[in-house]
Amino acid sequence: MDTSFATPGRVTFPDGTLEPDHLLGRAAAVAERLGGLTQVAVHARPSVDTAVAVAGALLAGVPLVPVPLDAGAAEVAHVLRDSGAVAWVGTPSPADASRLPAVPVTAGPGPGARSGAGSGPLPPEPEPEVTGLVLYTSGTTGPPKGVLLSRRALAAGVDALVDAWAWTAQDRLVHGLPLSHVHGLVLGLLGPLRLGCELVHTGRPTPQAYAAARGSVLFGVPTVWHRVVEDEASARALADARLLVSGSASLPAPVFEALRRLTGQAPVERYGMSETLVTLSTRADGPRPAGAVGWPVAGTRTRLVDQTGEPVPHDGETVGRLQVRGPTVFDGYLGLPEATAAAWTADGWFATGDVATVDAEGVHRIVGRESLDLIKTGGFRVGAGEVEAALLAHPAVREAAVVGAPDADLGQRIVAHVVLVDGGSLDLGEAAQWVGERLSVHKRPRELRVVTELPRNEMGKVRKSELT
Repeated sequence: MDTSFATPGRVTFPDGTLEPDHLLGRAAAVAERLGGLTQVAVHARPSVDTAVAVAGALLAGVPLVPVPLDAGAAEVAHVLRDSGAVAWVGTPSPADASRLPAVPVTAGPGPGARSGAGSGPLPPEPEPEVTGLVLYTSGTTGPPKGVLLSRRALAAGVDALVDAWAWTAQDRLVHGLPLSHVHGLVLGLLGPLRLGCELVHTGRPTPQAYAAARGSVLFGVPTVWHRVVEDEASARALADARLLVSGSASLPAPVFEALRRLTGQAPVERYGMSETLVTLSTRADGPRPAGAVGWPVAGTRTRLVDQTGEPVPHDGETVGRLQVRGPTVFDGYLGLPEATAAAWTADGWFATGDVATVDAEGVHRIVGRESLDLIKTGGFRVGAGEVEAALLAHPAVREAAVVGAPDADLGQRIVAHVVLVDGGSLDLGEAAQWVGERLSVHKRPRELRVVTELPRNEMGKVRKSELT
């Protein structure tokens, strides 16, 4: 299998632009400097140096450990210690107290340095099974775990989206997402390195920056798209784009419909995680129903099972545990054989820990994490996501997050946390009636908490473990 990531287009970051030959020349020099190293870390700044560092490590076949831009000292120390990184490639994180050495990525003199135009041949292609990335999970259920992603998986992940999104080298990809996660790094940087399309990283994903960049494909998370539709001029400027892609969390239906109205197209929603890359997506050439993450991408299979492991009905309503298999699935958790073994079923399916529904047409909708988003109340199993979607349709609600709280009578009661629009008002009685009229009565919230904001991580996902 060809797993090359050495056909970049032009890349532009807030600090500059690199033409393809210049990028490859600098990356080849970095690859030579990395010769003999086991694994290296990169501080994932949105910069041309980060693009060079990533490309250089991929050329060298040295596993790369992305460290989030905002990671604090404790997180950095854990990632470096757990991964066994022996050096930084590029400028270290300022939060690193270990003082690991740094391999330079500048174009200046250094061991094995090449000219800016990239004279000399590129290194031999590493084997497909070589680990390309060690991505660390968000740590919501314990210390972050290192996810081992082979070059084969990374290449398969990009290629599946080439098919689903009709993604070509002629596209101009625009995003401002972090370069330490699947969406911003694997899709948003490795994709252009493999495919050859132009990349414009806006630094911060502001509506104005997205509008000015004039992309044909734009990546965002729900928070980004919410801000875009609130800036009507910027949203309308995206009308010439070919594809608006949303991921990392469910896109609220009001934001989905506002994007459709202002840009003339429905956004593409997709589902993935560090362990699987993107496994489900609506398609460029197919229907894009609001709230749906579509169908398995090429090479991927999914199944939904109940608590006993039996398949659930494909009726669009019955919630099941989502399991996947395919070429994009990871090789295991670094140094954690027991956790790795526990992640797979006896017959070889990866258990995502997420719950979902699927309809007769094969369209998947993600309910959320089983541990946080599947609420067992009064003998019923309720997906937090559908209650959130109902609440978000209320004109007074800007944001919503639903959790289950212990209840002596019901087992768990449904608790809704909402952020209201300016001047909006909502009480529990109205919220319960609103949800009960749109869903089943047992899905109405039993408690309502109005808050000024919801706790979110850098990808816009609500930190539900912090909701009390």
